[in-house]
Amino acid sequence: MTDTRRLGSSDLRIAPLVLGGNVFGWTADRATSFAVLDAFVDGGGTMIDTADVYSAWVPGHAGGESESVIGEWLRSDAGKRDRVLIATKVGMLPGEGGEKLAPARIAAACEASLKRLGTDRIDLYFAHQDDDSVPQEAVLEAFATLVAAGKVRVLGASNFHAARLKSANEAARAAGLPRYDVLQPEYNLVSRHKFEGELQDLCVSENVGVVPYYGLASGFLTGKYRSADDLGKSVRGGRMKDLLSGTGAAVLAAMDAVVADTGATHAQVALAWLKDQPGVTAPIASATSVEQVADLLGAMDLALSPEQQARLTDAGA
Repeated sequence: MTDTRRLGSSDLRIAPLVLGGNVFGWTADRATSFAVLDAFVDGGGTMIDTADVYSAWVPGHAGGESESVIGEWLRSDAGKRDRVLIATKVGMLPGEGGEKLAPARIAAACEASLKRLGTDRIDLYFAHQDDDSVPQEAVLEAFATLVAAGKVRVLGASNFHAARLKSANEAARAAGLPRYDVLQPEYNLVSRHKFEGELQDLCVSENVGVVPYYGLASGFLTGKYRSADDLGKSVRGGRMKDLLSGTGAAVLAAMDAVVADTGATHAQVALAWLKDQPGVTAPIASATSVEQVADLLGAMDLALSPEQQARLTDAGA
C-alpha cells in the first residue's frame, strides 16, 4: 500500500498523486468520469482536484461542469465522500459577489461549489489566482469565515509568485488568520522556472505543501511527441512544438534512458521525478480512461535512483 504524505503543515494526508478534474464533463463524459474516479480511488488515490471554472472555456459551458460530475459520482455511493479529499478553487469564474477574490465572491462561490459537489465541506480550497485589487488580509478574512463555519478545512494558493505568497502568509500570521498551507504552481520536467528558486525555497522553509499542475506538460512528457510529424496528434500541437525546440528533446532522451533502466512508462518517470522534488507533496495529473489511470498510479510507488533523478534534472536545466 502506498504511504501517504502530510500536506504541508495541515492535518491532511494524501497519496503522492492527485487526480486532476479538469477533464470531467469536458473530454471525459459522465460514464468515463465515473470509471476514472473509481479506478483512481480503488488504486489508492486519495485527493481529487477541480475548480469552479472547469470547463467554462468550452462553447456552451458556464463553469461548474467538473464539480457537478464529481458531485454526482460522490452521491452514487454513500461511502465515497469519506474515502476522498476534494480540492477546488475560486478566483477565475466571475459570478455572484463580483470577480476574482472579492470577499463576497469567495463566499458565494464556496456555496455554489458545495452545492454542485453535494457535500458539506471542501477539504482544500484554493485561491485560483492572485488578486492584487483586494487587500490580502480581506481575502484571508473571507476564507477564515469559511474555515470557522466548517465549510473549508485547509487553504491553498494557486499561481502565486513568491513575494505574494510570503506577504499573504505574513498577513495571516499577524492577524491570527488561517494561512495558505498549500501551493499549486505549474511545474514539470520541461517547465521549471515558475517554481524553482525563490518560490520553492519559500515553500520548503515555511512547510507549504506543493501540488503542481501540468505534471505531464499537457501530454508532452508521455513521450508521444517526438517530431513535427507528431504535432497533429493533439490540439496542443503548437505548444508541443515550442517544447521540442527548447529543452524538450533532451529531456525525452534522458527519460528514454530511465524508462529503459526501470521498465516504467514515460508518464510514470515524469511524475516520479516530480513527486520527489524538494517541497513537492504530490503532482496532479488527469486521465480520460481507466488505462491512463492505471499508468498514472504506477508513479506513486516508483522510486528513481539518485543517478536517474540527476540525469533527468540535468537534461531540463
